[in-house]
Amino acid sequence: MDLERIAKAVREILEAVGENPDREGLKNTPMRVARMYAELFGGLNTDPARLLSARFTEVYDELVVLKDIPFNSMCEHHLMPFEGKASVAYLPDGQVVGISKLARVVDEYAHRPQVQERLTGQVADVLAEAVQPKGVAVVMTATHTCMTCRGIRKAGSLMVTSAVRGRCRSDPRTRAEVMALLHD
Repeated sequence: MDLERIAKAVREILEAVGENPDREGLKNTPMRVARMYAELFGGLNTDPARLLSARFTEVYDELVVLKDIPFNSMCEHHLMPFEGKASVAYLPDGQVVGISKLARVVDEYAHRPQVQERLTGQVADVLAEAVQPKGVAVVMTATHTCMTCRGIRKAGSLMVTSAVRGRCRSDPRTRAEVMALLHD
């Protein structure tokens, strides 16, 4: 990431809104913002599938669910944060993954300019492709500051998205069970 270029752009924004980027309170702001963007967009050059390469053979044919994984991301439309919780479920087909890997996958996809719909689908798709389970379901709930702090200003509103793959989508009983577990 080009920190100097980001800092220069932030300085330009400060000047454009009528601020003095050389005053005491703003003097180091451009570089602080540059480092912040490096952190918030740290998932841009990663391949989250690599996190799922370590799998364990396990005869287990029931749902595996990791709920309420906190995440934060940046709306690509306004470059404002959105944050919430993700819940990830899969129906193993002879292999399981470490649960921390599921949370790490969420984080790496979240640390990119995003929309929640794409983020939800990316997590479901990488799990389906890398682990080859019988089914996958991902539900994300988030608050978007681009909607709560500006524009329509509807504080407290939540956006919920889901991505369902394999038997979690096609088998009505499995879908009902996974959704009940994810929303419990």
